Amino acid sequence: MRLVQQLTLVGATVGAGLMAGLFAAFSYAVMPALRGADDRTFVDAMQRINVTIVNGWFLLAFLGTPLLAALAAVLAWRGAARPALAWIVAGLALYLVMFVVTVAVNVPLNDALAAAGSADLAAARERFESAWVTWNVVRTLASTAGFGALCWALVIAGRASG
Repeated sequence: MRLVQQLTLVGATVGAGLMAGLFAAFSYAVMPALRGADDRTFVDAMQRINVTIVNGWFLLAFLGTPLLAALAAVLAWRGAARPALAWIVAGLALYLVMFVVTVAVNVPLNDALAAAGSADLAAARERFESAWVTWNVVRTLASTAGFGALCWALVIAGRASG
């Protein structure tokens, strides 16, 4: 059972790291690069990204991470990694903040940009860019903090079982 507990926590931590890295890359590379693009290029690039990103690998990390983190919390509560439980729960809670922001804010903005098509690109960009970038920073910070909490949980769990 200890191996399952460790693998579950490692899986949740890796997933959280992948998601934090994805959102961070948008914050410090993708969106700053697109900021200088004309409206047609910006809207086209974001529309393409928003379609392409919904794939099995993304969904596995995005949806699998909170499930693994919740399972890691249950297993820690009942097992040797109990000293790490608070950090696992903190990591899960911060991940869920990112999840809610993504579902409640960023995805609807993506959908609105997709619905705009190619008509009045400047207006579509105006409604999208600033809000999307701001909320992406929020989810970047939340997911990065969640990843850090899960990393610390790994350290504590390792000490508890060693």
